[in-house]
Amino acid sequence: MDAPQGARGTARATTGDPQSHTGPDHPLRVAVVGGGPGGLYAAALLKRLDPTRDITVWERNAPDDTFGFGVVLSDETLGGIEHADPTVYRALQRDFVRWDDIDIVHRGVRHTSGGHGFAALGRRRLLEILHTRCRDLGVRLRFRTAAPDDLPHTHDLVVAADGIHSTTRERYADVFRPRVTPHRCRYIWLAADFPLGSFRFDIAETEHGVMQLHGYPYAPDASTVIVEMREEVWRAAGFGELDEAESIERCAKIFAETLHGRPLRSNNSTWTTFRTVVNERWSHGNVVLLGDAAHTAHFSIGSGTKLAVEDALALAACLEEQDSLPEALAAYEAERRPVVASTQRAARASLEWFEDIALYLDQPPRQFAFNLLTRSRRVTHDNLRLRDAHFTRAVEREFGCPPGTPPMFTPFRLRGLTLRNRVVVSPMDMYSAADGVPGDFHLVHLGARALGGAGLVMTEMVCVSAEGRITPGCAGLYTGRQAEAWKRITDFVHAQAPGTAIGVQLGHSGRKGSTKVMWEGMDEPLDEGNWPLVAASALPYKPFSQTPRELSRAQLTDLREQFAAAVGRAARAGFDLLELHCAHGYLLSGFLSPLTNRRTDAYGGSLDKRLRFPLEVFDAVRNAWPGERPVTVRISATDWAEGGTSAEEAVEIARAFAAHGADAIDVSTGQVVAGERPEFGRSYQTPFADRIRNATGVPVIAVGAISSWDDVNSLILAGRTDLCALARPHLYDPHWTLHAAAEQGYSGPAAPWPAPYGAGSRRPRTGRTDAPKPRLTLGS
Repeated sequence: MDAPQGARGTARATTGDPQSHTGPDHPLRVAVVGGGPGGLYAAALLKRLDPTRDITVWERNAPDDTFGFGVVLSDETLGGIEHADPTVYRALQRDFVRWDDIDIVHRGVRHTSGGHGFAALGRRRLLEILHTRCRDLGVRLRFRTAAPDDLPHTHDLVVAADGIHSTTRERYADVFRPRVTPHRCRYIWLAADFPLGSFRFDIAETEHGVMQLHGYPYAPDASTVIVEMREEVWRAAGFGELDEAESIERCAKIFAETLHGRPLRSNNSTWTTFRTVVNERWSHGNVVLLGDAAHTAHFSIGSGTKLAVEDALALAACLEEQDSLPEALAAYEAERRPVVASTQRAARASLEWFEDIALYLDQPPRQFAFNLLTRSRRVTHDNLRLRDAHFTRAVEREFGCPPGTPPMFTPFRLRGLTLRNRVVVSPMDMYSAADGVPGDFHLVHLGARALGGAGLVMTEMVCVSAEGRITPGCAGLYTGRQAEAWKRITDFVHAQAPGTAIGVQLGHSGRKGSTKVMWEGMDEPLDEGNWPLVAASALPYKPFSQTPRELSRAQLTDLREQFAAAVGRAARAGFDLLELHCAHGYLLSGFLSPLTNRRTDAYGGSLDKRLRFPLEVFDAVRNAWPGERPVTVRISATDWAEGGTSAEEAVEIARAFAAHGADAIDVSTGQVVAGERPEFGRSYQTPFADRIRNATGVPVIAVGAISSWDDVNSLILAGRTDLCALARPHLYDPHWTLHAAAEQGYSGPAAPWPAPYGAGSRRPRTGRTDAPKPRLTLGS
């Protein structure tokens, strides 16, 4: 069939059986399924770009039927609308309600943060504006009419904007391959007939559990009010037995203070569970998904309508710019998918924060408010400081930051060790040792990062035996010669970077050993010289990997002794902190995960049994390590695979190690099984550290795609972690911490420059900055 006819002339595209309707005497026929904001705006844009298009919108409901009440749009989205269709933009401008503040009410105290800049209007009014625009442009609107099934055969383009329950998406589910994930809260969309003066979050601690209100004004005399709570709270409170009117009355009573005793109203409102929609493909032939049919994002970051409108803008632009329909739809998906994925990550972080809100109720009040504001990681410490410096300074004072000191440059104590700042150089395997002996490379590598200002510098995983190495290049602590080489490094750090602590991470490769160094073939067995492997169970890591032997009782005893002996050498080598590696599928991690531990004896089965050997090793380590020096444990808090370690189990694992004397938990994820499916993204592992810290009270180290000092400050100040471990940023810049201090204008005891480097403590100028400035501006 023919593709859109636009600025570049007529282009041809074939989808197979659908008929062709494009040609010089027959304008492109477009069907839009769904009369929500996204579908209507797409129809208006496509008609405006090419008035010869024949466009029909099919909507099964009446024109004024809509769920919810208000719609929030960002300045960025409004800018796109202004450029694409000034008529719609002007109409919206006349009806927008604008405000700057966010109020957070918790335990009777209200904290206000300003400078946020919101714009909202009634959803019904938005639809009226778009209805009018479509009619003025000549778009046919068919209400109370289900879209015919044969639209792909009778039209050249079908835009499926039919919402979260999209029938179009389900009809072609084998192609779009949707994943719909339900979440743990119930919510109901209501309204109040008065304007809230801000975007408001109210937290109610009831006898049944925590409930929260999300509210904002959308008209001079009305506000949207969403009430949300965990499923178990909803059931315990009896909402499942109440009808609509009774539910609304109960909600108004719970939040009576916020509502000033006024009632709430509904719009055929029902309690529902939010579902995240993800599709592997967004188009099929001449059918393309848009808005909630393609993707959803939780309402707590206000992005549903925003995403749909931005989809419409992108789709219209791609149809105009590309030479064929397939190219246009591919370009549309390529443009929008990364943006949507980023928004969905932020929305999921926000959604899960509210699901777990009970974890944060006992935080200091301002920290709680800061935590809520930065929950999605879209708003950060530096961003919030620019929006509302007064509020941010108040949070910092409550946290204990001295004036002019960013949160990352506050000290932190672990047992007898005080770290001067919150930055950790994360363990990174260098694969550059000879016979387990660290050499000049390790001295320079670790020494440079110690000079770079981090509070704690960690070694790579140091192996407790030759058979426990990952590769022939792995460092060890199973001989006296290795210990002496490590002492050379710790002596350098203590002498040349006083105040910087250096820690050693001890581990055993388990089933992931006897492989090539990373740059020659990660996880690939050696071509020759392989050594036998041992593990919790006789399961190879990959199909081509060596199959390990299941450890016997006698071998478990030997391994405990190997760990204890290595600990003694580490203490004599002068390390300040020791970390036991129980993550990433190595030996001890292999006992913890149900995917890698299939034992039927006392060391396999239930979580308590899977914990038994790692805890026995930990006890041996703690007993052999000097009492005043801290011990941390690195864990994989999820395996990113079905049937693996759950978030709840990760909390119990952390709690168990803490009960045995662990001073902190270093929270990583994955690398346990080869078939994992990690959900990568900025700071993607920090929610696991957050959960463990706030569920157990145990200090944690967050790690995983933390790359900016702004992220570090945000995570620390929000109480999601105590320390932040950064790996690749320190490979890129060994002086990352000192540069972070300089960029923030901080100079103090938490980030002292080495005396020989003092002249470099300011960023070098890159060009002339002393040119004369204009002194006078004359009017026209």
